[in-house]
Amino acid sequence: MFTLAPQLQNDCIELADWPLCKVLLMNDSQYPWFILVPRKEGLKEIIDLSEQEQIVLTQESAKLSCMLKTIFTPDKLNIAALGNMVPQLHIHHIVRFKEDAAWPKPVWGVLPSKPYTDDQVAKIKEAMNF
Repeated sequence: MFTLAPQLQNDCIELADWPLCKVLLMNDSQYPWFILVPRKEGLKEIIDLSEQEQIVLTQESAKLSCMLKTIFTPDKLNIAALGNMVPQLHIHHIVRFKEDAAWPKPVWGVLPSKPYTDDQVAKIKEAMNF
């Protein structure tokens, strides 16, 4: 039975369920920061997925990336599966701008998070057709 890691539950807003992954929004309005989490129990690494699931994950990551590129027109998309703090397999998709507070460094720990308002979340959901 799949359960979302507690830290992801606490730090994120659930947006959608795709065929393989749950789509999350990190609740920090300073960076458009999305996370894909395969809905399979006990995964830590991409290689823990079957070959077919790895293909679906890649397709869902590409779909999300294209959506983010179209909606936000970033200078760069940062995509990573780190898992040092949250071992559950999850893939970060962070929209980056040369003007953001952390540029060009990683976003982790630069500033305290600034939660989204309900209106901001609604606008993101609308733009992404969720």
